[in-house]
Amino acid sequence: MRKNILLTVLAFAAGIIGSWAFSKLNRNDNFIEVLEQSENVFKYNASQVYSANQTSQETGNFTFASKVATPSVVFIKTVSEVRNTNPFWFFDIDPFGSIGQVSSTGSGVIMSKDGYIVTNLHVVKNAIKIEVVLNQRKKVYAAKLIGADPSTDIALLKIEAENLPAIKTGNSDDVQIGEWVVAVGNPFNLTSTVTAGIVSAKGRNINIVNNQFPIESFIQTDAAINPGNSGGALVNTSGELIGINTAIMSKTGAYNGYGFAIPVNIVVKTVKDLAEFGEVQRGFVGMDVADIDYEIQKQLKINNDQGVYVAKVLEDGPAHKAGVKAGDVVLKIQDKEVEYKALYDEYLAYHRPGDKVKLLIDREGKKMELALTLINKEGNTELIKKTAISSTELGADFSKISKMEIQRYGIKTGVKVSEIKNGLIKRMGIPEDFIFVKFNGKDCEDPVELIKELSKVSGRIQIEGIGPDGARKFFNFYGY
Repeated sequence: MRKNILLTVLAFAAGIIGSWAFSKLNRNDNFIEVLEQSENVFKYNASQVYSANQTSQETGNFTFASKVATPSVVFIKTVSEVRNTNPFWFFDIDPFGSIGQVSSTGSGVIMSKDGYIVTNLHVVKNAIKIEVVLNQRKKVYAAKLIGADPSTDIALLKIEAENLPAIKTGNSDDVQIGEWVVAVGNPFNLTSTVTAGIVSAKGRNINIVNNQFPIESFIQTDAAINPGNSGGALVNTSGELIGINTAIMSKTGAYNGYGFAIPVNIVVKTVKDLAEFGEVQRGFVGMDVADIDYEIQKQLKINNDQGVYVAKVLEDGPAHKAGVKAGDVVLKIQDKEVEYKALYDEYLAYHRPGDKVKLLIDREGKKMELALTLINKEGNTELIKKTAISSTELGADFSKISKMEIQRYGIKTGVKVSEIKNGLIKRMGIPEDFIFVKFNGKDCEDPVELIKELSKVSGRIQIEGIGPDGARKFFNFYGY
C-alpha cells in the first residue's frame, strides 16, 4: 500500500516537472526563432512588391490604375536544380551528391506587345525552366532568358506571343515623396493582387545588390509587399509603370511596412541594352565618390551635406581629363541635383559609353561646370557586345576582366565567372562575378585555358581571386 502511494506521488511530481520543463523549452524555441528572424532584416525572396508615384484627383481611388496595370503583370514559375550533398562527405566538393529540382514563383511586367517581359534577376536566377502565365491564368508560355544585369537585379525574358497588353511607362524622376502608388503582383500565388500606399522615400541604398558596380537607388513605399511580388509593377495612379518591385525590409519575410522598387528610368535603359546587346552598356566617369558625412564636412569645412564627395580620381579617366580633383564635391549631373551617392549612381546609369555629361563641381567654395565623355569598362567609348565563353560542364560563363577592373583592384589579369548554373563552379561555392586571379599558383589570363584547367583538374585545387564585394578570397578544394 505504501509502495503504491509512493509511486503515485512520484508520478504526479514527474508530471509537474515535465510540464514545467516543456513550457520552458517552448518559450526558448520561440525566442530562438525571433532571434533568427531578426538577423535577416532584408529579404530577397522570389516575391515582393512596392509602390511609387502620382497623386490621384480622387485620393484613395485606385480603380483606374488597377484596371490599366493589372493585365500587364504576369505570373512567373521557375524550376531550378539543386545538388543535395551527402552529410557524410568530408570534402568541399561532393561528386556523389544527388540532383533534385525546386520550384519558385514571382512576377513580371510586359514591356512590349511582342513578348518582352522584365522581372528581377533573383526570380529567374539558375532556372532551367521558366514559364509565364498571363493575367487571369488564361495562357501559359515558355520563356527564354534574353539577358540579365546583376548590378541592378534586372532580367529580361521573351515569350513568343503577339498583341500583348504592354504597360505604359512613366518617368521615375517625376515621382514625388508622399504621392499615392499601387503595387501589382502575385503574392502567395494569388493572381493579380493590388495594394496601395505612398512613396516614402527616393534614392534608397539598402546594400542588397552583391556586385562590383551595384546600382541601388530604390523607390521606397509603404504599400503592402509580400512573397510573390518580386518583379511586379509599381505604378502611379494613372497606371504608368514607375518601378519594378525588388525587396522588402522585414523580420518575418512578409509585409512590415517597407518596400523597395527599381526606378523605371533605370529599368527601361537596362531592358533596351539587354535586348540590343545582350549586356548593359554602363558609362563610367573614372572616379570614386562617397556621401558627405560629418567627418568629411569637417575636413572640407562646409556646413551642408549636399552633393557627393570625390574620394579618388583614376588617372587618365574622363574625370581626370576634365579636371576633376579628389576633394571636389559633385552637386549636379546634367542639371539634376545629386543629393547623395545613390542618386549619383542612378543618374549615371541612364547613360551609355560615348555620352557627353556635364558636372557641376564645388571646389573649396568655388562652383564650376566641367564636361566629360563617358567610357566603357575597357576604357573607350565603344558599345560592347557580350563575349563571354560558356561551359556546360562547369555550369558558368567565363570572360576576361576589363581594364577598369584591372586598375580598380590592382591586378595584372583575371577571368570573371558569371551566369552560374549547376556544375562544378556552383558546387565549389564560387559566387557570381568572382574573378579568378590565380588557379593552382598560375595567373588566370585566358577564359578558354581556365575552362580547360578546371575541366581536367584532380587532386588539390587552390584558387585565389576577388569576390563581388571587391575583397580578396581564397578557396581550397579536393578535385575528382
